[in-house]
Amino acid sequence: MPALPSDPNVFTLKHVSRIYGGRGRSVRALNDINLTVEAGERVGIVGESGSGKSTLARLLVALDTPSAGELQFHGRPLPTARAGLLDFRRQVQIVFQDPFGSLDPRLTVGVSIAEPIRSLQLAGNERDRVLEILSAVGLPLNSERLYPHQLSGGQRQRVAIARALAPQPSVLIADEPVSALDVSVRAQVLNLIAKLVEELGLTLVFISHDMAVIRHICSRVIVLYRGELVEDNSTENIFTDPQHPYTRELLRSIPRLPK
Repeated sequence: MPALPSDPNVFTLKHVSRIYGGRGRSVRALNDINLTVEAGERVGIVGESGSGKSTLARLLVALDTPSAGELQFHGRPLPTARAGLLDFRRQVQIVFQDPFGSLDPRLTVGVSIAEPIRSLQLAGNERDRVLEILSAVGLPLNSERLYPHQLSGGQRQRVAIARALAPQPSVLIADEPVSALDVSVRAQVLNLIAKLVEELGLTLVFISHDMAVIRHICSRVIVLYRGELVEDNSTENIFTDPQHPYTRELLRSIPRLPK
């Protein structure tokens, strides 16, 4: 992986807004967001549907661009040229909500995991890396020959995690990675993500509408409400002394995770 710039902030957002649509029919998905994410942090972004959290995730992985404001990665503007984007995507990867939708049904697990290694032009033995990462996410090595439809939802999400980690990124964005899974396997996948983040020294940005999930995995919580950042504090302070009425509302509706 190329050497990272010296700025300790992985992401810096300065007055970032994202507006969709034209005049008279525009939707302000994010409004004047200011925040930083430091290297090694485990940051939760929480809010209900329509809060702007998935829009923020798309901005952080350069799948979308701000309508206003500045978004920096290690102190530099996010790249737009292909060469710069290749370097950026070697370092920043995302796991989406729907594990079936994020995997090509025509590709075997092994080919799917190898694809980002190839497309990002990474050196090393491709198959060795596939087998290594399959083992890391708790899947048997013969899974490489299977197709997505032959796997359970939890297994497919493990493949999606493996695919994201195959390029050896420094940052993982997880956008509602357990919300589409059966309750019985959510805790297993959460524990896997937490274990890998710790072992690999990753910076984690974890998007969720579920405060119990956020509490399980994040050390800091950012609360979004209708595109506005309304609270930003340590997980402990958010849960013991919430300041914003919307945060308190989210806390009152916490479901229990299976142990």
